[in-house]
Amino acid sequence: MLRKIRTILAGVFFVLITLLFLDFTGTMHHWLSWMAKIQFLPAVLALNVGVVVVLVLLTLLFGRIYCSVICPLGVFQDVIARLNRKKNKYSFSKALSWLRYTMLGVMVVALVAGIGSVFQLLAPYSAYGRIATMLFQPVWKAGNNILASIAEHVDSYAFYHVEQVAAVGAVMAIAVITFIVISVLALRNGRTYCNTICPVGTVLSFFARFSFLKIRFDEEKCKNCSLCSKNCKAACIDYKTHTVDYSRCVVCGNCISKCKFGALRYDSRLQRQKEKSENLSVDTSKRSFLLASAMVTTAALAQKKEKLMDGGLAELEDKVAPERQTVLTPPGSLSFQHFAQHCTGCQLCVSECPNHVLRPSVNLMHLMLPEMSYERGYCRPECNRCSEVCPAGAIRLIGHDEKSSIQLGHAVWIKKNCVPITDGVECGNCARHCPSGAIDMVPLDENDEESPMIPVVNEAACIGCGACEYVCPSRPFSAIYVEGHEVHRKI
Repeated sequence: MLRKIRTILAGVFFVLITLLFLDFTGTMHHWLSWMAKIQFLPAVLALNVGVVVVLVLLTLLFGRIYCSVICPLGVFQDVIARLNRKKNKYSFSKALSWLRYTMLGVMVVALVAGIGSVFQLLAPYSAYGRIATMLFQPVWKAGNNILASIAEHVDSYAFYHVEQVAAVGAVMAIAVITFIVISVLALRNGRTYCNTICPVGTVLSFFARFSFLKIRFDEEKCKNCSLCSKNCKAACIDYKTHTVDYSRCVVCGNCISKCKFGALRYDSRLQRQKEKSENLSVDTSKRSFLLASAMVTTAALAQKKEKLMDGGLAELEDKVAPERQTVLTPPGSLSFQHFAQHCTGCQLCVSECPNHVLRPSVNLMHLMLPEMSYERGYCRPECNRCSEVCPAGAIRLIGHDEKSSIQLGHAVWIKKNCVPITDGVECGNCARHCPSGAIDMVPLDENDEESPMIPVVNEAACIGCGACEYVCPSRPFSAIYVEGHEVHRKI
């Protein structure tokens, strides 16, 4: 019963959080963004004390069910491990404590030192976010586009074509390597990553040792058949000594379901002692129901979101991103330093951005950190989706009105690229499309009536949305681009 309930809950959590990353319609985050916010590391970085306390209490009560139900990378390993159809494929092994604590130490040092790329490589939620965004989402979109093509032939509008944006090479390579490494480890040894590398697993292992409910042996019933050890994907059950390493046990229930003699049960020490003294039978289904209820109640942490608009102007192709002196970070991130310190690199904001403004950085100094660029769209003042879905507090939740007053950068005009000067034609696209009215067209030479009209930027009014850069017809570099501010300003 425990295994079935755990599997159902894990399946529901895994499918829904994967849909959150795959969704390109802008609807899933209204209902599912809370699933990202209850992940352990994002909650810690966001200083979401309530979520952290709930997760710790769940661990103290039930053991490491976070790893087997809530964490998408943990469930992903279970899915991959199932592909290995070999029976009784695992065995007990001693904990590699030196490696676990070393990886945790590396994570803490990277977090304190602000080395975001190292932190993001080790974080389990971020690792799955990269896999889902870089590998799964393109396949999902391709499938949608195939269905859209079929629908067109039968005059149906059930599906519509979506843009396929080529993934950034370095980040794609990291996602592929992460996928391969975790898949190989899961196929060979089940939960090796969780119990040797994952820093979240190591932190929760401290609390799991003292959990109220544990998987325990009834030595009188045990026949030392070793099926429990051979089916424990955490390699934490030693059938010879009838012991379980609770710091590594993820309460998957495999051992209980495989035991033919009823020698393993999921209960408390107090309950076991009470049974021995009173010789009472225990209805294990009640405990399983309690576990299910505790997991479902985590949904109460979700918050309702307002509806928002998506879309953008028609795409202009063959643009090349300018070399910005300062990285552009999303409105609500406050500053580059704040953004780098809190971002887990999960890429959820990248996958949710409706105008393809956000993308993972390939700069080694802040590798995988999302940054803004305007070749394929601009940051619409009415869109605040990235701030709604960010689980780590790297992008603070902002309203539409507040966003219109945040200056994340300012536009800079490049005379040598401007088409009124290079081609002798009238333009003014940047001024017409500026949502804040920060650009005016003035004569290049006030004393010449036939002088071409050029843009002049009012930096005090510019919010750095990138509309001017996006609509500029100059190729390959825009004649006007946005230079970022290290600390965002209010106008």
